[in-house]
Amino acid sequence: MIVHLIFMLILALITFKSTPGTSILLTFRQGGDAASPELATFSIEPVDWKPAEEDLTTWPSPAEQTLEFAIPLELPQMERLENRSPLAGLDALNVPLAAAGSPPLSSMFAGRSGPLKKSLLKSGGGTAETEDAVALGLVWLKRQQLKDGAWSMRGPFSHGGGAENQTAATAMAMLAFMGAGNTHKSGEYKAEVYRAVKWLVAQQDRQGFMAAAARDNEKMYAQAQATIALCELYGMTRDYWLKPYAQKACDFACDSQSSMGGWRYRPKFDSDTSVTGWFVMGLKSGQAAGLSIRSHVFPKVEQYLDSVSGGYDSGYAYQVGRRPSPSMTAEGILCRQYLGWHRNMPGMAQGLGALVANHALDRNQQDVYYWYYATQALHHYGGPLWEEWNDILRVTLPETQDKQGRESGSWSPQRDAWGRHAGRLYTTCLSLYCLEVYYRHLPLYSSESAGVAAK
Repeated sequence: MIVHLIFMLILALITFKSTPGTSILLTFRQGGDAASPELATFSIEPVDWKPAEEDLTTWPSPAEQTLEFAIPLELPQMERLENRSPLAGLDALNVPLAAAGSPPLSSMFAGRSGPLKKSLLKSGGGTAETEDAVALGLVWLKRQQLKDGAWSMRGPFSHGGGAENQTAATAMAMLAFMGAGNTHKSGEYKAEVYRAVKWLVAQQDRQGFMAAAARDNEKMYAQAQATIALCELYGMTRDYWLKPYAQKACDFACDSQSSMGGWRYRPKFDSDTSVTGWFVMGLKSGQAAGLSIRSHVFPKVEQYLDSVSGGYDSGYAYQVGRRPSPSMTAEGILCRQYLGWHRNMPGMAQGLGALVANHALDRNQQDVYYWYYATQALHHYGGPLWEEWNDILRVTLPETQDKQGRESGSWSPQRDAWGRHAGRLYTTCLSLYCLEVYYRHLPLYSSESAGVAAK
């Protein structure tokens, strides 16, 4: 027995150094654990749902089957990130240095209107059909606005969400209008955006919180979405009266970050990748708008992302200890991009390549949450992976949009992974974000972005 123990200890101390050309099998699994709550988003609760006090971990998985994500990849020899120069390995993948990093975020919203919007639409692969779908979707959204300026998750449309969350609904609708270039000062829908932002800031308390009326597990989702909306609107207009509201929203986000480095359902308590991704986008939007973001926040987010990543050869999980899933991998990679990862950082091409190869956008397996994050991350990354994804995106979303009747312009939630819980406003807004991707945010690694930033 003692000899066996000594032998096992010796084996544990032996390390193996990978060599160039080592083949690594990249595998994502979804559904292998107990049902995951990773997309407990907005007002995701069906009408006949269980009492609110029940544990959300009892939620059903969006797919019954186990999804295998396996792709053999030829990876160069890699060191741990802390031992590498941020620029190490760029030459190996033949990407120009200027295109490998991220441009200053001050240019983040510059492509939403004018000649640059047309240029980005063309260069990114948008079409007349994608723009027609956006236009029709915004007409539908306008019809759903309530008299007080807010939107509802539950109606007046058909197939609404199971519970109300007007802060989330209003923020999501605003983001759809703003993504197409509308603000409260300009654009075809400036009146709708003005009424919406006046309603939204009226919800804000002294700490910057705007989602007091939402259900407990939805408050922080709604708060993060409202933070994005205020920061984007201020960044697009620099309207002086908006600044204190947007700054307070950013301050609340910084104050509510948990010790793990992310965010979840309660301020300063626990973390999950889904809620964290929304807050990262809110704070990065605030940074792009010139607002003050505390210096410790983003390094802590990096630490959290490290904790839910299995390393360069795997994806991202919803929480520590869980298995990676496609949606969380797409969201995690997008966060890494905005946190400053270069295009050639180990894990980016591998993760995105696995998603495109093994979990392509499929109208028979609708999941707009996954599509939303994968579309953004792939658009920023560009190249053949984006082209392959976009060839399906730009056809599928316009074709699946309702074109007749009272819901013309929207996307039905009935076949979506989370749509039956979140409702028609949710599926419509996230579909619109996907179709606005060509100009909604400047691609982080493109020469066009670098040119705008230099002006």
